[in-house]
Amino acid sequence: MKKLLLIPFILISFLSSAQKTENIIIITTDGFRWQEVFKGMDTAIANDKKFNQGDSTYIYKKYYSADSNESRKKIMPFFWSEIASKGQIYGNRDFGNNVDVSNPYWFSYPGYSEIMTGNVDLQINANSYKANPNVNILEFLNQQPKEKGKTVAFGAWDAFDRILNEKRSNFPVISAFDKVGGKKPTANHKLLNEMRDNSFKPFHEDECLDVFTHYEALNELKTNKPKVLYIAYGETDEWAHAGHYKSYLDAANQVDKWIKEIWNFVQNDPQYKNKTTLLITVDHGRGDKTKAQWTDHGKDIEGASQIWFAAMGPEIAPKGEIKTATQLYQKQFAQTIAKIMGYTFTAPHPVEKEITELFKN
Repeated sequence: MKKLLLIPFILISFLSSAQKTENIIIITTDGFRWQEVFKGMDTAIANDKKFNQGDSTYIYKKYYSADSNESRKKIMPFFWSEIASKGQIYGNRDFGNNVDVSNPYWFSYPGYSEIMTGNVDLQINANSYKANPNVNILEFLNQQPKEKGKTVAFGAWDAFDRILNEKRSNFPVISAFDKVGGKKPTANHKLLNEMRDNSFKPFHEDECLDVFTHYEALNELKTNKPKVLYIAYGETDEWAHAGHYKSYLDAANQVDKWIKEIWNFVQNDPQYKNKTTLLITVDHGRGDKTKAQWTDHGKDIEGASQIWFAAMGPEIAPKGEIKTATQLYQKQFAQTIAKIMGYTFTAPHPVEKEITELFKN
C-alpha cells in the first residue's frame, strides 16, 4: 500500500471567556428519516405486508398513536423529553425548517465526509472511495494542545477508517470488527472483542451490530475519558434497505436508549457534567414520494437529501423543536462542532460557516 502524504494545515483557535464546553460527543444513526423523527410511525408502511415483517400488531402496539407527537415520543422518548426541553432540534419540514445535504449523491460516504470536513468534495462519489484526502474536524481537534490524544471514533461500518482517514488523522478509529484494547487489552476489551467476533453477522464483515459499537464506545468513555468522541450507529439504514420497518423503528428506539445511557453517565461524571455537548444527526435521508422508496436513498430518490439534527449542551440555548422557516446544510456541522469546542476550523479546503442560531447569545 502506498504511503499517504500528510496534508499540512493551519490550526487557528479562539478561546472565549464564556466557553463552557470542554468535551463533545457526536452521534450519527445512519439514514434515519426526518419523517419518523418528527411525525412518528408511518402507518402506510406499517400496514404494508412487504415491509411490516408480518407483525403490524407489534409495530402498532409499540409505536402507534393517533397523535403524531405521541408516536414520535414512543420511538425516541429521550430525544423528545430531555433534548427537546434542554437543547434544539432541527429538520421538521412541515414548518419549513429544512436541513439538507449539500453533496449531490445522497448516500453514506459523501454524507459523512460532508459532516466531518465541512466541505463537498465531488470526487467522493462512491462508498468504496479511497482514504479521504480532506481534513476532518476530529483530526483538527486532535491537533489542538488541549484535545491532543483525547479524540476517538467508533463506527459500526468498516468504511469509517477511510472516511476519517485514520492513517493520516492519527487518532483511533474503531470500525466494524476492529479489535479494541490494542496490545494491552483489559478483561472488558477481551470480552467485547470475543462477543463481537462470535456474534450473528447479518451485514457480513462490512458492519457489526450496533450493540458492539455502542458498548465499545461506552467503555472508552468510562475508562479513558476522551474529550472528543464520535459514535456512528448503522442499523437504521441496514434494516431500511432490507425493507424491515419493525426492525428499523426498533433500531432507532434502541439508539435513543443508548443516547440516554451515554448522557446519564456524562451528567454523573465530574469530568463531563455540565461541560459536555451532544450533537446528533444523520448522513442522508430516504425516499418518501412513494412508500416503496422509504427503503432507499441516492440522487435518484426524491427526498433523500433531507436530514435533521439535534444538539444539547452548555453552549446551546434551550429552544426545543425549532419551528421557524430556515435552510441549513450538512456542511455547516463541522464548523459548528469547532465553535462549540471554542475553535475555528480551518483546512486546505473550504469550510462552511457554523450554524449561528444554535448558540446562546
